[in-house]
Amino acid sequence: MIATSTKFTCHPLGWPNNGYPGAQGPYYCSVGANTTFGRCVADVHYKACLYAGITISGTNAEVMPGQWEYQVGPCVGVAVGDELLMSRYLLSRVAEDYGVTVSYAPKLFPDWNGSGCHTNYSTDKMRDGSGGMEYILDMMKRLAKNHKLHCEAYGDDN
Repeated sequence: MIATSTKFTCHPLGWPNNGYPGAQGPYYCSVGANTTFGRCVADVHYKACLYAGITISGTNAEVMPGQWEYQVGPCVGVAVGDELLMSRYLLSRVAEDYGVTVSYAPKLFPDWNGSGCHTNYSTDKMRDGSGGMEYILDMMKRLAKNHKLHCEAYGDDN
C-alpha cells in the first residue's frame, strides 16, 4: 500500500478525502490516471532493486487504489529473506523521496481486499508433466488438515 502522509495521518493514494473510491475491480493491473495511483513509486522501486542486485521479477497494481505488489525471486533458500528485507528498505527509501509512506498492513479496511506477503514455491515434482498436478492436489489436502492452526499462527491482523 502506498499512501500519502502528513505528520499525523495516512491516507491511501487514489482515495477521496472522505469515504471510499469506486468499487473494487478496475484498479487491478490497471493503467490510466483515473485508476492507477503510485506507479512512479513502484517503477522507481523496481529499478532501485535491479540496480542493487535484488532478484525482483515483477510488479503490478493491485485491487485497491494505491495498493501495489512486487515479486522477489526466484531465489534459492534463505537468500529470499535477505532480498525481501533489502527490497522493503529500498521501497521505504524511494517512497520517502515522493513524500509518501508505505504500509505493510495486510488489511487496512475490513470490507476491501487485503494484501500481504505470500510465498510461491515449487519443486521439480510439482513441475513434472507426469503426476505433478496430482502431487499438488495431495499436498493441498495435507495442508488443509491444519488450515485453522496455520491461520492462527499467522496472526490476528492477517
